[in-house]
Amino acid sequence: MKILLDECVTKKLKAHLRGHEVYTVTDKGWNGLFNGKLMTKCVEDNIDILLTTDKNILFQQSITKYDLTVVVFDAADSKITTLLQFVAAFENKVHLFERRKLYVLSA
Repeated sequence: MKILLDECVTKKLKAHLRGHEVYTVTDKGWNGLFNGKLMTKCVEDNIDILLTTDKNILFQQSITKYDLTVVVFDAADSKITTLLQFVAAFENKVHLFERRKLYVLSA
Protein backbone atom coordinates (compact mmCIF):
# COMPACT_ATOMS: atom_id res chain seq x y z
CA MET A 1 0.00 0.00 0.00
CA LYS A 2 1.30 3.47 -0.88
CA ILE A 3 0.47 5.85 1.94
CA LEU A 4 0.98 9.59 2.12
CA LEU A 5 1.16 11.23 5.55
CA ASP A 6 -0.50 14.64 5.45
CA GLU A 7 1.47 17.63 6.77
CA CYS A 8 -0.47 17.51 10.04
CA VAL A 9 0.78 13.96 10.73
CA THR A 10 4.22 13.64 12.30
CA LYS A 11 6.80 11.99 10.07
CA LYS A 12 7.69 9.77 13.05
CA LEU A 13 4.62 7.68 12.24
CA LYS A 14 6.31 6.51 9.05
CA ALA A 15 8.48 4.00 10.93
CA HIS A 16 5.43 2.41 12.55
CA LEU A 17 3.53 1.61 9.35
CA ARG A 18 5.62 -1.40 8.40
CA GLY A 19 4.85 -3.33 5.26
CA HIS A 20 3.72 -0.22 3.40
CA GLU A 21 5.39 2.33 1.16
CA VAL A 22 5.00 5.44 3.31
CA TYR A 23 5.82 8.99 2.22
CA THR A 24 5.47 12.38 3.83
CA VAL A 25 4.32 15.49 2.02
CA THR A 26 7.89 16.75 2.40
CA ASP A 27 9.30 13.56 0.82
CA LYS A 28 7.18 14.28 -2.24
CA GLY A 29 7.90 18.02 -2.30
CA TRP A 30 4.20 18.81 -1.91
CA ASN A 31 4.45 21.11 1.12
CA GLY A 32 1.80 23.81 1.25
CA LEU A 33 -0.66 22.11 -1.09
CA PHE A 34 -4.24 22.34 0.09
CA ASN A 35 -6.43 19.27 0.26
CA GLY A 36 -7.89 19.33 -3.26
CA LYS A 37 -4.54 19.86 -4.97
CA LEU A 38 -2.86 17.41 -2.59
CA MET A 39 -5.44 14.76 -3.34
CA THR A 40 -5.03 15.31 -7.08
CA LYS A 41 -1.25 14.83 -6.69
CA CYS A 42 -1.91 11.62 -4.74
CA VAL A 43 -4.02 10.24 -7.57
CA GLU A 44 -1.41 11.23 -10.18
CA ASP A 45 1.29 9.47 -8.12
CA ASN A 46 -0.80 6.33 -7.49
CA ILE A 47 -0.99 6.89 -3.74
CA ASP A 48 -3.53 4.49 -2.23
CA ILE A 49 -4.20 6.23 1.09
CA LEU A 50 -3.97 9.80 2.31
CA LEU A 51 -3.55 9.59 6.09
CA THR A 52 -4.47 12.73 8.02
CA THR A 53 -5.69 14.06 11.36
CA ASP A 54 -7.62 16.87 9.63
CA LYS A 55 -11.24 16.15 10.60
CA ASN A 56 -12.46 19.02 8.42
CA ILE A 57 -11.42 17.28 5.20
CA LEU A 58 -14.80 15.55 5.08
CA PHE A 59 -16.54 18.92 4.84
CA GLN A 60 -13.95 20.57 2.58
CA GLN A 61 -13.63 17.97 -0.17
CA SER A 62 -15.85 15.69 -2.21
CA ILE A 63 -13.91 12.49 -1.58
CA THR A 64 -15.73 10.60 -4.35
CA LYS A 65 -13.97 12.81 -6.95
CA TYR A 66 -10.58 11.29 -6.10
CA ASP A 67 -9.45 7.74 -6.81
CA LEU A 68 -7.88 7.21 -3.41
CA THR A 69 -8.81 6.42 0.17
CA VAL A 70 -8.70 9.05 2.90
CA VAL A 71 -8.15 7.89 6.47
CA VAL A 72 -8.56 10.30 9.37
CA PHE A 73 -7.09 9.49 12.75
CA ASP A 74 -9.55 11.11 15.17
CA ALA A 75 -6.72 12.27 17.42
CA ALA A 76 -6.63 15.03 20.01
CA ASP A 77 -3.15 16.02 18.80
CA SER A 78 -0.48 14.90 16.36
CA LYS A 79 2.09 13.67 18.88
CA ILE A 80 3.56 10.30 17.99
CA THR A 81 2.44 8.83 21.32
CA THR A 82 -1.14 9.79 20.46
CA LEU A 83 -1.02 8.58 16.85
CA LEU A 84 0.45 5.21 17.80
CA GLN A 85 -2.84 4.41 19.50
CA PHE A 86 -4.45 4.31 16.04
CA VAL A 87 -1.96 2.07 14.26
CA ALA A 88 -3.48 -1.27 15.31
CA ALA A 89 -6.97 -0.22 14.18
CA PHE A 90 -5.51 1.06 10.91
CA GLU A 91 -3.61 -2.17 10.23
CA ASN A 92 -6.66 -4.29 11.09
CA LYS A 93 -8.87 -2.40 8.63
CA VAL A 94 -6.49 -1.31 5.86
CA HIS A 95 -7.41 -4.28 3.65
CA LEU A 96 -11.10 -3.33 3.89
CA PHE A 97 -10.71 0.29 2.82
CA GLU A 98 -12.24 1.27 -0.50
CA ARG A 99 -11.19 4.03 -2.86
CA ARG A 100 -13.27 7.21 -3.06
CA LYS A 101 -14.24 6.85 0.60
CA LEU A 102 -13.21 8.49 3.83
CA TYR A 103 -12.74 6.53 7.05
CA VAL A 104 -12.45 8.02 10.53
CA LEU A 105 -10.60 5.83 13.01
CA SER A 106 -10.85 6.16 16.77
CA ALA A 107 -8.25 4.90 19.21
